[in-house]
Amino acid sequence: MSNILVELKAVSKSFDKRTVLHEVNWQIPKGKVIGLLGRNGAGKSTLLECTLGLRELDGGSVTIMGESNLNLSDTVRAKIAYVPQSAELFEWMTGAEMLGYFKVLYPHWNQAKVDQLLQQWEIDPNKKIAKLSVGQKQRLSIIRALAHDPELLILDEPVASLDPLGRREFLNELVTGVIDRETTVIFSTHILSDLERVSMDVAFLRDGRIVLQGELDQLLEQHHKNLEDLFIEVTQ
Repeated sequence: MSNILVELKAVSKSFDKRTVLHEVNWQIPKGKVIGLLGRNGAGKSTLLECTLGLRELDGGSVTIMGESNLNLSDTVRAKIAYVPQSAELFEWMTGAEMLGYFKVLYPHWNQAKVDQLLQQWEIDPNKKIAKLSVGQKQRLSIIRALAHDPELLILDEPVASLDPLGRREFLNELVTGVIDRETTVIFSTHILSDLERVSMDVAFLRDGRIVLQGELDQLLEQHHKNLEDLFIEVTQ
């Protein structure tokens, strides 16, 4: 059986005749934690959305767990979690109502983890989501994603709206509660210090292509640079 969990082949995407992704080829092995890096506007969000089938491709193909991302089975869908840049929640519901709605959709729902994170992150599950702060909404979105113990977790700038303490708590949960279970994680962020805490591999996106990827420590040693300097060099 192939060790590749996600595979992109010649994936292309343009908006208004501007090429955002140019024949991207990318293989993501099972159990890898990959930090996706690129300058603002490099196409990181578009790449993740195309991977998940949330945007139509102009060319190429994507497979997830051996299935086309355009026709995923319910079994595979239940193994995937996604946290977008902006929390997309049911604002008219309470946190408890929203989580209860998603609970029935997943055969593997870890209620103990949900309860623990709600308490740890001080979120009142009986409060209307519309009345939560931006950071609390993002935390709730993260809880929803982690609740069914996904095999593939895709995070698009998940901590951008969190304060430093919130980022540290989330990253601690990511390391102890997700990575230790050998979950495959794609983690897009512009906060390089956060990525260094959790990422074992990195991929740099520039001009619509993956231009460099590999183990973070190995790349830093090969290029004799810290991550900030390597980022500047590779993404210019």
